[in-house]
Amino acid sequence: MPQDSYLVGLIGSGIGPSLSPALHEREADRQGLRYLYRLIDIDTLRTGPESVGDLVRAARDLGFDGLNITHPCKQLVIEHLDALSPGAEALGAVNTVVFEDGRSIGHNTDVTGFAASFARGLPDVPLEHVVQLGAGGAGAAVAHATLTLGAGHITVVDAMPDRSADLAASLNRHFGTGRAAAATPDALPRLMAGADGVVHATPTGMAAHPGLPFPAELLRPGLWVAEVVYRPLETELLRTARAARCAVLDGGGMAVFQAADAFRLFTGREPDTARMLADITELTGVARIRN
Repeated sequence: MPQDSYLVGLIGSGIGPSLSPALHEREADRQGLRYLYRLIDIDTLRTGPESVGDLVRAARDLGFDGLNITHPCKQLVIEHLDALSPGAEALGAVNTVVFEDGRSIGHNTDVTGFAASFARGLPDVPLEHVVQLGAGGAGAAVAHATLTLGAGHITVVDAMPDRSADLAASLNRHFGTGRAAAATPDALPRLMAGADGVVHATPTGMAAHPGLPFPAELLRPGLWVAEVVYRPLETELLRTARAARCAVLDGGGMAVFQAADAFRLFTGREPDTARMLADITELTGVARIRN
């Protein structure tokens, strides 16, 4: 008899506002599944990210079917897993762990989630020269996705030069020499003047980090802007970009498609992404942004 009951969770820091439980549980309810999604917040537990291995093992021993992993544990969890999918291994980050026959298998659905959202929301934009802000865990995933989608060249901009340099080097190893470069924020005026589009993958714009990640005057008609932040769905960057007549993509699609891919890994069942996109609109309380 097929399994019809699932216990999954999310490990990370400050994850109280996460919409992952609602996205997963709503879709499971529609499919007639018993599905409990629990938050395992290292802040609430008063432990550090280095405890992720112990938490993964405890979840496995307690009968969890799988876990999502978020900041700041996506890289740290890898050494505690039994195997990685090719995508997670190439990226060096895991956001989904599936327990199979007592083994823990790491996957990354951030890459596939961003790629699916981008292909849906900005299907015909030019991709020859892309600038990305942010080289953290989310930044690594969306940079891989952007190059997978066919971008010619991506410049990764981060306030921590070592981090952007490491990501650019990793991208060049994986996609070929010359596909990626690193830069610091002072280079943004020059870079954006020659870019087709901008991917934003820093916390700026979240409720706790309001504001713009760069001066508004760097935006111009013809530039596209893709956002990773989804709380709020309409960030100040997207409002400003739309006013500047840029094509825009909000972060809701990535949140939905990565959750859908994780749901598929956990259950083996096909999620209805159209229904899940409607869910995130309702859950965020904001109409989805239209170009």
